[in-house]
Amino acid sequence: MRIVLDTNCLIQSISPKSAYHDIWLSILNGKNTLCVSNEILEEYAEILNRLAGETTANLVLNAIIECRNVMFFTPYYRFNLISADPDDNKFVDCAIQANAHYIVTNDHHYDVLRHIEFPKVGLIKLMDFLLMIHG
Repeated sequence: MRIVLDTNCLIQSISPKSAYHDIWLSILNGKNTLCVSNEILEEYAEILNRLAGETTANLVLNAIIECRNVMFFTPYYRFNLISADPDDNKFVDCAIQANAHYIVTNDHHYDVLRHIEFPKVGLIKLMDFLLMIHG
């Protein structure tokens, strides 16, 4: 299943001590495919560097870049569907370009997407996605 992980969801899933770690493992082991763009990787790097330090940020980014279950996209069109936090649009644009099944997020700014007919973007909360992959 193709997914886009909001930054906070990525951060919550990478630690082996996290209840959500199986989401990260599902990408590494090929059960799910993570879809990213350069803008998303830059945000991941910035936030991971700030929260966990440069070494951890580099390890996570290298794991993403080298993982065979990561697909890289360059969205050429900006839909600008989220006005409350325009920075979130990079995830939406990537999801649309990638034809992703879901954006995995707990951020309420994405809720506006539930009311947009086109382009349709699937949303799922972190816990719901974890329950889905445990199916």
